Amino acid sequence: MKEFFGFGGYERTPEGYMSWQHLLFVSSLMIIMIGLAIFLGLRNRKKDEKSKNKILIWSAILIDSFEIFKFIIVCSREASLEPVLRMLPLFLCSIQLITIPLAAFARGRIKEAALDFVFIFGILGAFAGTYGAGQNYSAYPVLSFDNVVSGITHSISGFASLYIIISGMASMKTKNIWISFSILIGFCVLAYIADVTIPYNYMFLMAGDGTPYDIFYNLVKGNKVLYPMIVVILFLMYISVFYLVYLLIKRRKNAK
Repeated sequence: MKEFFGFGGYERTPEGYMSWQHLLFVSSLMIIMIGLAIFLGLRNRKKDEKSKNKILIWSAILIDSFEIFKFIIVCSREASLEPVLRMLPLFLCSIQLITIPLAAFARGRIKEAALDFVFIFGILGAFAGTYGAGQNYSAYPVLSFDNVVSGITHSISGFASLYIIISGMASMKTKNIWISFSILIGFCVLAYIADVTIPYNYMFLMAGDGTPYDIFYNLVKGNKVLYPMIVVILFLMYISVFYLVYLLIKRRKNAK
């Protein structure tokens, strides 16, 4: 148990990013995630909103509980404050720690916008945070506390995203898109403040770190103003394109 939780550091050598152990573990999570979302989504599709919402309530409780537990363990095993400051919930995937509870407990347009936000970013974060988590799986063994909890929380985000669309809870009303924009921009502002003060690279606002954002970082030669602005604009463009594609598919489906 001491080795699993990483107290005193992991003694096992990490199996490595894209190793068969990494792929097997995250693929198992994705199969469970997709299977549960389809099963529960179809089962609740014709039920009332209160019944549908119970699944989101459990998703909100679980994802925040796992993240709080992870924070407690990391704080208790680290001798310095620096590692703790670098795991603040200010990553793109971390927004789901707020938006899933909003989708579960809020009302009116805030709830609608939160549901749509989880739908838009949840599945993206699930795959990016499991198959794309090169930094985690290069640093820690696959079956370690850090990777297991990260895999579970990202899977919950993906589950909530799929469940929302399959159960028919997504509204995707264009009048609510500004709320999604506001959530993202507000989060980026907090991340940028943390990046400057810690310093770190939350939301990839300081550098690309081997991601496709490096293209834009190199394009503006690492400009401290232009580069973060481009990253935020790309996030907003992703939301806009997602809305557009969804509405085009829905329009074509209704036309048949």
